[in-house]
Amino acid sequence: MSVRRPPGGTGFSRRQLLRSATRHLSNVSDDEFVKQLTSHGLTPIWTWQTRVVRIVSRPESEVPHELRLQMVMLQDQAWPSDGPSDTAPWHDQSLNPLSVLLLDDADGVVSALDILSKQIAHRGKAYLASGISAMVTDQRFRGHGYGGMLAIAAREMMESSGADLGIFTCDAPLQRFYEAAGWQHLVGTVLIGGTPADPFPSDQFDKVTLGCFFSAKAKVARADFVGARIELFCGEIDKLW
Repeated sequence: MSVRRPPGGTGFSRRQLLRSATRHLSNVSDDEFVKQLTSHGLTPIWTWQTRVVRIVSRPESEVPHELRLQMVMLQDQAWPSDGPSDTAPWHDQSLNPLSVLLLDDADGVVSALDILSKQIAHRGKAYLASGISAMVTDQRFRGHGYGGMLAIAAREMMESSGADLGIFTCDAPLQRFYEAAGWQHLVGTVLIGGTPADPFPSDQFDKVTLGCFFSAKAKVARADFVGARIELFCGEIDKLW
């Protein structure tokens, strides 16, 4: 693993950053290492066999067209559509969608997801909640750990953004994948998407709810989110995350 600082720099040479990264790699987990790097404005870069991959993030509406097109092509692999691929942003922009991409220097976008965020109310308290949406990995590269890298990075981005908690649903067979990336299974928890007038609960599908608690307020209230029905109400466009 190595690191890269975005343009603007701090006076450290790439060699110094590489030496620092190598020194700390043996002392902390990859999860903690990513957290340390992102908190200092560094972009993690992994060398996987002969591949070099890096994680970048942009507001959905600001993703360059070529990268957006590659994202949509990956989504078409997972969720084929009958019509032509639409590269226009498709999330509700009030949810502040952030696209997170894992790029391979040779093959472009190999994995991608979007982070959605909104204020929610639960048991008389307000929380800023974020969640993962539309996560997908190129079928040519599945099983190599790329998706896991992205799931870890997304969690760290949520925490550093100031969210109180991360919470989302996934298909039941993917539970262990997210748990391996540090997410916690919230047993019996149901997210209610849609709108108050037209609710869209997750328990109508074979889904489980994953979460992680970041702020002190959310950590203290963790038990309130287990086995609960949580009014996410993310609107008519995204329905549920």
